[in-house]
Amino acid sequence: MATRAGTRQARQVLDRRLVALKPVEKYAPPRSGWIRAVRDALGMTAADLAARMGISGAAIRSYEDKEMSGGIRLSSLQRAADAMDCTLVYAFIPRSSLEQIVQRQAQTVLDQQMKRVRQTMALEAQEIDAPPSTSESELQAIIDSGRLWSRLDAKK
Repeated sequence: MATRAGTRQARQVLDRRLVALKPVEKYAPPRSGWIRAVRDALGMTAADLAARMGISGAAIRSYEDKEMSGGIRLSSLQRAADAMDCTLVYAFIPRSSLEQIVQRQAQTVLDQQMKRVRQTMALEAQEIDAPPSTSESELQAIIDSGRLWSRLDAKK
């Protein structure tokens, strides 16, 4: 596993790299799917693409159907892209920054820890009126613990 500083640095590097890919809507597949859309734009029939890939025309239609249903393999997309002189691009684009995702998860873990503390204190008739403050150091300790995502009760 990477060091804490290495993990933080990797997160920052990826955040900078991935921010350029937004908005994700610009990567939405065409209504007919990428294989069909590019094939049509090139003026290529299913039989033409099949011949370039060394498979049957029925297999191309199956690829196109599977792409539309989300069941196509990346290796099949790669083969189709290569046959049409294209590059397949594959990425995970976070809905927010990776840093924000980590901070939210740390806050969730801290909230759950504090909930257990409040329950225990209530059982012992030692309830506190004000919610405890959340400090950056507490959140950072959770992030640095190496167990940010492994807590069973911290799932989304």
